[in-house]
Amino acid sequence: MRLRAILLSLTTAALCLQALPAQAATATATFTKVSDWGSGFEGRVTVTNGTTTPMSGWNVQFDVPQGFSIPSAWDAVMTRGGQHYTFTNPSWASPLAPGASVSFGFNGAPGNFPGITGCTLNGAACGGGGSTPGAPGAPGTPSATATANSIALTWGAADGTVTGYRVYEGTTVKATVTGTTATIGGLGTCETHTYTVKAYNAQGESPGRDATATTTGCTGGGGTLPKHFLTGYWHNFVNPAVELKLSAVPSEYDLIAVAFGEATATAGEVVFSVDPGLASAVGGYTDAQFKADVQALHQRGKKVILSVGGEAGRVQVADAAAATRFADTVYAIMRSYGFDGVDIDLENGLNATYMAQALRSLRAKAGADLIITMAPQTIDMQTTGMEYFKLALSIKDILTVVHTQFYNSGSMLGCDQAQAYGQGSVNFMTALACIQLENGLRPDQVALGLPAGPGAAGGGIVSPSLVNQALDCLAKRTGCGTFVPPRAYPDIRGAMTWSINWDASNNWNFSRTVKPHLQGMP
Repeated sequence: MRLRAILLSLTTAALCLQALPAQAATATATFTKVSDWGSGFEGRVTVTNGTTTPMSGWNVQFDVPQGFSIPSAWDAVMTRGGQHYTFTNPSWASPLAPGASVSFGFNGAPGNFPGITGCTLNGAACGGGGSTPGAPGAPGTPSATATANSIALTWGAADGTVTGYRVYEGTTVKATVTGTTATIGGLGTCETHTYTVKAYNAQGESPGRDATATTTGCTGGGGTLPKHFLTGYWHNFVNPAVELKLSAVPSEYDLIAVAFGEATATAGEVVFSVDPGLASAVGGYTDAQFKADVQALHQRGKKVILSVGGEAGRVQVADAAAATRFADTVYAIMRSYGFDGVDIDLENGLNATYMAQALRSLRAKAGADLIITMAPQTIDMQTTGMEYFKLALSIKDILTVVHTQFYNSGSMLGCDQAQAYGQGSVNFMTALACIQLENGLRPDQVALGLPAGPGAAGGGIVSPSLVNQALDCLAKRTGCGTFVPPRAYPDIRGAMTWSINWDASNNWNFSRTVKPHLQGMP
């Protein structure tokens, strides 16, 4: 009996083994967060060939959450479209043998990175076996159109058998549709939302594609500024450029930033008066005459703001008391001189938390027509972890425009992270503006800052016609260089130049070339 029982047991086990499905050998990709230091993180992806044949190449794709970016990678070729990243094997890599593994790494920003989503390896889920056998492919990248209370999404159809599409916000399903459009309603004004669209069928769900949009109704300053406008800085000091009274600013300029409000020994305090050296250079210029010129510019439909900082500026707002003092003193100067707002041009560092506090306090005093602009250096807007970028995002609801200085910076990575683009080119302007446009700022809050001509900067001097070409590339995806942005931004705000005085020194070539082009943009 004992022998028969053993035989029956073995027979049963054999039958059970035959009933189990064979486990297909697959390739996998595994993400690991190697380190995280608060302002950035290091990630690694390991590709393992679990099949029985060599893998001639690999393609890993995944999404990162809105607000995060990957500026650099190694041991892989990286490309980017919005929040979606693609990594492929470098040209020098050998085929990946069965059972072998290879890794590539990357640095990202900011820190506290929660992880990647929608990971695929050669089109299948990174965990192996496909997204789910028979699941559809990813949909096309969505585009978004916003009203005050809704965001309408449109995307390309997914490959494969598709039952429908789910639209997620985070992990919450906001819409389920059978077509390739969806409208999310019931939203508040000036709200930014990121949605992920996934195709599905009975077998499973596809990788997702992200789209971000902001509902209309934002009350950021701007007054009567045109849809596309030209900003210029006016020198309240003497240098090799032409000295001008404010009354000599030509009509091409819509927004005039008076440079600069200066610091005192008291943290956060800002002071301003007409520079005696300038007054002497232009044959006499009193504070009263300056104030009258501000009002005359207002009569011409122009806006005039006080720029705080500059290359030598030492304004420091690093605590709550300094934030209050900044708001109080800038508001007093605005009332005294008739300024319409403030420009933050602190090239020696800023504290995003307390400067945001200061600007919100100033907004509470000055009202909804307050103009707030920023002029960060290029390096300050490379990732959302930078203080300037953090400031811009934290006051997005009241921010008018950021006109980044696309000069004096050398070569820099653009939003595609594919290569370092040289300053003074269409690629440089468009690829770096794309970083801001794809990482949280609205197109109407992004402008291109360039030198007005020879003498105005140490590097990045560019023909004004190339500025127009870059604006068209961003607004319409026409006239681009080798870099083409992932989408068109027809609401791109315009251009800024350093400076009106240098423009005068170069026969007004910048303003007379760029302003008519801005007027002709849709």
